Amino acid sequence: MNRTKAEQVFRSYTDNYDSSDVKIKLKIDHTFRVAEIADRIAEGIGADRDFAWLSGLLHDIGRFEQVKRYGTFYDAVSIDHAELSADILFKDGLFAEFEKALFSDVSSDENIFLNEDKKKLLETVIRLHNKLAVPDGLDEETLMYTRILRDADKADIFRVLTEPPYDGRNERIINDGEPASDKIMELVKERRCVPRGITETEFESLVSHCCMAFELEYKVSRNIVAKQGYLDVLMNLDVKNDTVRDQLKTVRDEMQKCWAEAVR
Repeated sequence: MNRTKAEQVFRSYTDNYDSSDVKIKLKIDHTFRVAEIADRIAEGIGADRDFAWLSGLLHDIGRFEQVKRYGTFYDAVSIDHAELSADILFKDGLFAEFEKALFSDVSSDENIFLNEDKKKLLETVIRLHNKLAVPDGLDEETLMYTRILRDADKADIFRVLTEPPYDGRNERIINDGEPASDKIMELVKERRCVPRGITETEFESLVSHCCMAFELEYKVSRNIVAKQGYLDVLMNLDVKNDTVRDQLKTVRDEMQKCWAEAVR
């Protein structure tokens, strides 16, 4: 599979958007990192590395159009970016450009993406990568690649949340953060992700982002996140408010217990 040519198609597509916009640049950089992390996770669990890498390269292709149309990444007030990504790729036909690039150097027999089942698998994995929970009833292969992409996406989001513009949010939380509600902290104690749209403060948003790590599926994913250290940065902000400090400690404690008890 020709990854270099696939990356060229991706860059050609994103050239249609303003890369001087920090949001556009953020998602370009995020995309390449997620693809690389998905590759590493796939290697660690014995999955198809090329397929996992490609899902990472394509998973957020709708983000650029989302920013152009709505000026935000916040799905709740704009559009579900995973659904938009899959629609652009598989309904509007962009995936055909990637398919040509990916297998320009191999025979049709080697091009697994001529198989409609594989394309449907890729589409499903992309559509599910941002959902609060993976639906029941998925076959084993779909579930595995969905988990790989979701883990890879979360692993890099922790990095994103320590960089501009989120570093400004973190500084405000350090100085003026308000305690999270009982509802949010109950979800922490249940080790669950926080549903979209119920956070009301910047600190609650930070807690909801940290909670994504409760649902990292694979040991290799948790090892990647631990080695990166970005989640630790978020969970160890030197906040001034005593209650906020105690709540962050609760997040850390629950995360430690959750990872220690993980079975995969």
